[in-house]
Amino acid sequence: MVTDPLTLQLAADFFPNGISRYAVGGLLVGLGTVVIYAGTGIPAGASTFLESTLSYVSDRSRFQQYVGSRDWRLVFTLGIVLGGLAFAATVQSGLVSSALYEPGTTGHLYEVAGVTLWLTDVQPWRLFVGGIFVGIGTRIGKGCTSGHGVCGVGSASKTSIVGVVTFLLVAIATAQLVAALGVSP
Repeated sequence: MVTDPLTLQLAADFFPNGISRYAVGGLLVGLGTVVIYAGTGIPAGASTFLESTLSYVSDRSRFQQYVGSRDWRLVFTLGIVLGGLAFAATVQSGLVSSALYEPGTTGHLYEVAGVTLWLTDVQPWRLFVGGIFVGIGTRIGKGCTSGHGVCGVGSASKTSIVGVVTFLLVAIATAQLVAALGVSP
């Protein structure tokens, strides 16, 4: 089989660290959404976490619509956070090695009580402000990238397809603008 050099160059440009890590990540995300849907009958998505959590303390009808699904949504969101922490504490710190990730290539490593930990180079205030913007955007967009991008597109929802195209175009434009302004982590 002869491979087109242009195709190889495009793949190298889009996936400079190889495609395997993205393929594995995509497969795991897909598997997770299938497990959640099979177990609950509800498409996975993280954007309703805040409203479903507020249903524990508020009787407002807006929040009460999530009472039936709030427990798994809480577990889902905790899994996202704890999964990220577990990855940072094991793979990113170099404790566990993987051909898919080279430790120390992002952020920086430091030692605490003989344990190597990883910390991002992004300032906490930027993470906080970014989180606020993402939260507002997911409510305005009636869902998040996981809900629309994985479950909505996967079920051929026209609304989700339009939403994902919009997310991507705005993200690309924002990244280009920020880079042009010289902003870095």
